[in-house]
Amino acid sequence: MPAAPSRRGGVCGPATRPVEARPGKVSRMQVVLQRVTRAAVRVDGEVVGAIGLGLVALVGVGLRSNEQDAAWLAAKTCGLRIFADDGGLMNRSVAEAGGSVLAISQFTLYADARKGRRPSFVEAAPPERGEALYQLYVKALTVPVATGVFGAHMQIELVADGPVTIALRREAGM
Repeated sequence: MPAAPSRRGGVCGPATRPVEARPGKVSRMQVVLQRVTRAAVRVDGEVVGAIGLGLVALVGVGLRSNEQDAAWLAAKTCGLRIFADDGGLMNRSVAEAGGSVLAISQFTLYADARKGRRPSFVEAAPPERGEALYQLYVKALTVPVATGVFGAHMQIELVADGPVTIALRREAGM
C-alpha cells in the first residue's frame, strides 16, 4: 500500500490538506533536553549555532501548543537543576552552571509510529505556527542561546554529558 503524503511539504513530501488531530491526551508542546559539554549544528556544511557547556533543546510544537506552553517550557529549561554542584550533586541550573542552550526545532517529536512503518506527523503544528512558537521559546530563554535554522535539514554534533536526557512535556490542563 503506498504511503500517504505528508502535509508538511519539503523533505517530508508534497503538501496536502491538514489532518484533524486525534482526540485524547496529547502533549501540547515538548522539549527534549540533552546535557552537553559542547554542541554545534550545521546547515549545508556551515556551523550556524554552537555552544560549550549547556543543553541541546530539541523543541517540538504540536497542534495544541500555545504561547503559554513556550514560556513555561523555556522557564523549565533554564531552571531545571541538572548540572553538578561542587559536591557532585545535580543542584545547578544551566544558568547557575554558566551554560548556554542550543535550541533546535524538531517536529519529529510528534511522530506517531504505532501503525505501519512510516510515522505520521499529523499531531505536529503547521510550519508557520511551529516556527512562531519555537521563536517564542527561544526568546523566553534567560541564558545565552544558539539556534539551528527552522525547517532546514541539519546535522547536530554533541558531546553528551552524563548522559543526562530529560523529556519535558506541557500537556493540556497544565
